[in-house]
Amino acid sequence: MARIVMKFGGTSMAGIERIRSVAARVKREVAAGNQVAVVVSAMAGETDRLVGFCREASPLYDAREYDVVVSAGEQITSGLLAIALQAIDVPARSFLGWQLPICTDTAFAKARIDTIDTATLEESFAAGAVAVIPGFQGVAPGQRITTLGRGGSDTSAVAVAAAIRADRCDIYTDVDGVYTTDPRIVPRARKLAKVTYEEMLELASVGAKVLQTRSVGLAMKEKVRVQVLSSFTDADAPMADTLPGTMIVGEEEIEEVERQLITGIAHDKNEAKITLTRVPDQPGTVASIFEPLAAANINVDMIIQNIAHQSASNGASSTSATDVTFTVPAADLARSIEALNQAREAIGFGELIHDTRVAKISVVGVGMRSHAGVASTMFTTLGARGINIQAISTSEIKVSVLIHEDETELAVRVLHTAYGLDAEAA
Repeated sequence: MARIVMKFGGTSMAGIERIRSVAARVKREVAAGNQVAVVVSAMAGETDRLVGFCREASPLYDAREYDVVVSAGEQITSGLLAIALQAIDVPARSFLGWQLPICTDTAFAKARIDTIDTATLEESFAAGAVAVIPGFQGVAPGQRITTLGRGGSDTSAVAVAAAIRADRCDIYTDVDGVYTTDPRIVPRARKLAKVTYEEMLELASVGAKVLQTRSVGLAMKEKVRVQVLSSFTDADAPMADTLPGTMIVGEEEIEEVERQLITGIAHDKNEAKITLTRVPDQPGTVASIFEPLAAANINVDMIIQNIAHQSASNGASSTSATDVTFTVPAADLARSIEALNQAREAIGFGELIHDTRVAKISVVGVGMRSHAGVASTMFTTLGARGINIQAISTSEIKVSVLIHEDETELAVRVLHTAYGLDAEAA
C-alpha cells in the first residue's frame, strides 16, 4: 500500500465529464489499496474570469478580498470531485484550506505555506476515504483566506505530500511528462524518464511551464518524489506506478549522472531588456540601480556592465561612464522604468532604453559540473547560424543567453541537435 497525493490541473477539471474521468482514475488507485489525497485546480479559465471580476470592481482592489474571490474556483472543483467520487462508491469528502487547516503567512495573493495540520487527513485515511483538497489556498492568522499565487496548486500538492509523508506526488496535467525541449518546436524532442530537482528547478525558472518553480523548490527541500503525468490517457491505460511520466527526484536516484551532459533546453519570451547609458563608473552606482528595483520586488536576471570610457576631464581629475544592461520579467517592465526614473538623479544615468523583443534560451544539465565545453558549444552553434547573443548568465548547471525573439525557434532547434538530444527517427 502506498500513500499518494494526486494533483489535477485546470484542463483536467474543465467540465463534468473530465471531472468524472478524474474520479475514475482516483478510484483505480483506491482499488489498488493506496491511500489517496487529491489536490485540484479550478476549471481551466475560471481563475482568469474571477481575476477579471476583481479588476472590473476596482483597479485598486483589496488583496484580502481578492483572495476570497479567486479561491472560489478551487472550492467548486473540490466539491464537484467529491460528489463524482461518491457517485461511483468511493468514500470522499472535500476539505477547504481553512478546514485542515493549511496555515500561511499574510502575503495575500502570493502567500507562503507555514504548516499543514495533518490530523484531519490522517482520520480520513484511517476511515478509508479520499480527501479532496482545493489547491492554491490556505488561511492566514486572523482567519483570512489566502492564495499562493498563480500556479499555486502545484505547491499545495507538494506541501500536502510532504506533510503526510507521501510516497510520491503525482501531478496530472495536459502533457505526459518533461521533454528535452518544447515538442511543438522540436518534434523529435524526447520525454525524460527522470530529472533531478535542481535541473527541474532551473528548467522551470527559465521558461519550462510543466511545473511551478516554487513547487519544485519545495519538493527539493522536503525530498518529495514528484511525477508528471498526463490525465488525457485512455481509461484502460496502465497504473501510474507502472507507466510513469517523468519522475522529479534527487541525484542519488539517477544512475550515471555524469554521462548526462545536457538534460533540456528551455526558452522564455517573457523577458525585457533595459539599458542605462552613461552611468557614472564609481563605487556604489550599481547598487543605486538595483536597490529601487529590489524595493519594488522586481527580479533582475542577466546583468552586463560595459567597459568604462573616460567621458569628461577637468584638469587633474577625470570622470568615466559605462552602460549597464540587465533583464527583468516583461510584466514588470513598466514598474521597472518608473522605479528607475524616480531614482534617476541618484543613479545619474543618461538615457533609459528598453526592448521587449528578446528571448532567453537556456541549456540545463547536471553533467555540466564534470564536463567542459558546454558554453563553447552553445556559442559556436548560435554563431554558425548568425544568431547574435545580447547577454549571458550562468549557474553551476545552466547557461542562458539573450537573443532576438524572432530567432527563438531556430536557436532551440539547432541547440537541441548540437547537444545530441534529438530522438531517433521512428
